Amino acid sequence: MPRERTRRSLPQLGEQPFITDGGIETDLIFHHGFELPHFAAFVLLDDPVGERALRAYYRQYLTLARDEGVGLVLDTPTWRASEDWGALLGYSAAALADVNRRAVALLEDLRSDAPAVVISGCVGPRGDGDDPADEMTAAAAEAYHAPQIRSLAATTADMVTALTLTRAEEAIGIVRAAVAADVPIAVSFTVETDGRLASGRSLLEAIEEVDAETERAAAYFMVNCAHPTHFAQVLLGGGASVERVRGLRANASSRSHAELDESDELDEGDPLELAQHYRALRGRLPQLTVLGGCCGTDRRHVAAICAACAST
Repeated sequence: MPRERTRRSLPQLGEQPFITDGGIETDLIFHHGFELPHFAAFVLLDDPVGERALRAYYRQYLTLARDEGVGLVLDTPTWRASEDWGALLGYSAAALADVNRRAVALLEDLRSDAPAVVISGCVGPRGDGDDPADEMTAAAAEAYHAPQIRSLAATTADMVTALTLTRAEEAIGIVRAAVAADVPIAVSFTVETDGRLASGRSLLEAIEEVDAETERAAAYFMVNCAHPTHFAQVLLGGGASVERVRGLRANASSRSHAELDESDELDEGDPLELAQHYRALRGRLPQLTVLGGCCGTDRRHVAAICAACAST
């Protein structure tokens, strides 16, 4: 049965800091030697070795959260577990529904290892985000994402998080699908080096549009898959929508998306330097309670972020 109490009142909306995991795909590929076709980590659930690797990956963050006395938001490895990506990987609609359910069950099995764990069903963009061909209406986005969100909502997941979105229209559709499934939703946009979405829209304008079109139905917004130097000036510049941003999952690297896509090597950046960027932002924006990593980050980065932000 769904965890109705947590869904009614997400604990990360309070003042307690919550960490997330890091960049699951880049960690598993570059540090553990897994091949993830189309950057899809969910395929590991269908392989005993892969499932053991997922459990080990998540346990390190459960241990970190317990040792540091902070909360933990764990996203399922289902960023690519939607229809179009599933079809590329040979998954039917029924198989996708099953793998989304099993992803939540895996985290539910691990949940008791830390005191305050929020399980979030992870949803990703329909396309690659920066391709104009990926544009769609809010109605089309709602229809596309609804099956995955319904599958996640029928589990013990506390919420759903949509990561790495680049268009307000897709975010609107996702939020509407979550509302229809009666599950809390967090929306995370990614930006280019100039702090704007790939569509050219301002980050804060996109948040304002999503809120306006959905009656502020999203629990909160986040920024992920970009370095703090790309978006800090936007958040620190003020504006009515800044208060809606409660989470950061930054990349380790300050390179652009295009530069990272062309590289065959992992840019791990400097964990301590990244952590200081988080500390500076949280010092000015105390509503930032969800802090973790994205591409190129691992436990070292999240541990440094946790330590740097402990007193802010």
